[in-house]
Amino acid sequence: MKVLFAAAEAHPFIKTGGLADVIGALPKALKAAGVDVRVILPKYKGIAEKYSSQMEHIAVVDVPIGWRNQYCGIQRIIFEGVPVYFIDNEYYFGRDGIYGYMDDGERFAFYNRAVLECLPAINFQPDVLHCHDWHAAVIPLLLQAHYRHNPFYSEMRTVFTIHNLLYQGVFPYSVLGELLGLDNSYFPGVEYYGNVNYMKGGIVYSDHVTTVSPTYADEIRTPYYGYGLDGLLTSRSDALSGIVNGIDTKSYNPASDPSIFTRYRSNLIKKAENKLGLQQELGLPVAPYIPMVAMVTRLVDSKGLDLLTRVLDELLYYDDIQFVMLGTGDEVYERWFREAQWRYPTKLSSQITFSDALSRKIYAASDIFLMPSKFEPCGISQLLALRYGSIPVVRETGGLNDTVHAYNEVTGEGNGFTFKDYNAHDMMHTLRRAVSFYHKPEHWKKVAKNAFTGDYSWNVSAQQYIDIYNKISDKAAVAEQ
Repeated sequence: MKVLFAAAEAHPFIKTGGLADVIGALPKALKAAGVDVRVILPKYKGIAEKYSSQMEHIAVVDVPIGWRNQYCGIQRIIFEGVPVYFIDNEYYFGRDGIYGYMDDGERFAFYNRAVLECLPAINFQPDVLHCHDWHAAVIPLLLQAHYRHNPFYSEMRTVFTIHNLLYQGVFPYSVLGELLGLDNSYFPGVEYYGNVNYMKGGIVYSDHVTTVSPTYADEIRTPYYGYGLDGLLTSRSDALSGIVNGIDTKSYNPASDPSIFTRYRSNLIKKAENKLGLQQELGLPVAPYIPMVAMVTRLVDSKGLDLLTRVLDELLYYDDIQFVMLGTGDEVYERWFREAQWRYPTKLSSQITFSDALSRKIYAASDIFLMPSKFEPCGISQLLALRYGSIPVVRETGGLNDTVHAYNEVTGEGNGFTFKDYNAHDMMHTLRRAVSFYHKPEHWKKVAKNAFTGDYSWNVSAQQYIDIYNKISDKAAVAEQ
């Protein structure tokens, strides 16, 4: 089985969110399972020199964009055994940042077409093109419209993965002809209120659609979570699967992580030494028995911060806890948490920045990890928290619902604490319940053991993807017979 991953970002080369973590880790798990897997990315200005200096020039191709051709250089790195190709075009990708430009429709139309044009030049004929999120969503459409007649491409199948349906890549109608080179017969497959919706194209034209948790696969077929595509996704239910993300358990391993204060495997006493170290580093009172609650998050509405800001003053005033926040985002939340730290300097540390090393220290140091998300397609942070023995308190949505199970004090089952309704006081009650069990060592040891012993690797999920690759390839073979 030969598979090409097409995505806009991948750890460690370039990252803005969880998509990069998936593209950095899943191919390695597939490779370990025997798949010939490769990755293709845009070559951004922001890729660190230590990686760009290793890139080997492979070829140059011309990429048609509407009525004109654009230069496309192809470079390659072999990273941890996985070939990673980079689409080089300074005009489109030699800029600061990744997204947010007025011409993103053109930039990623070029990238999608370049992926297909590059395949003969890199001498790779994949069985499956696995396309991720809206940035790579029109590859299945372009394959169907421009390349199916070519024997080199005729047997290629496509999987499209939705990482976050909120961001769909919607651009003016003119994109259809001027950038994608398509006539109006293809417009119904991408039409969205008179515009062109890249993500819709991926859903319509791919052989199979996946998303990043079973619960999210159900949620996006409802109007609240579907953002206008729920009907379409419902119509494709027979070709829609939810597969939970994993994490890189080799990199995120408290027994070997060089970033944390004290390494440990599942020893809560050793883990507590990390809390003492972080309290000292952040200027909080050094107190081993005070429960530390943490969030590592983007400071945006979807992460449930409106719930937290309503009740955090009450929690910090009345409850004997410490709270550590790490993240950046909307200015209103950044300002709120800075001001809250001024009000509660001995109880709250607001780190309005992002640091991978500090995030790892927080996972290792915290006792409780809060994720009250409004929606969460899968979530990576709760898996990292579980890996480090920080017990999640989460809302029952998306991948949080699939990976965090409420602790039952009677049976001893469960690896966290959950609440259902998007309600600030439900969240506060659940958080206080978690704190109450923290002070009952016989229970806390059980829930911590459940967290430590969970399998958060990509192994199971990788096999589920392989099953889908085989299924669509088998269907294609039957159809051709």
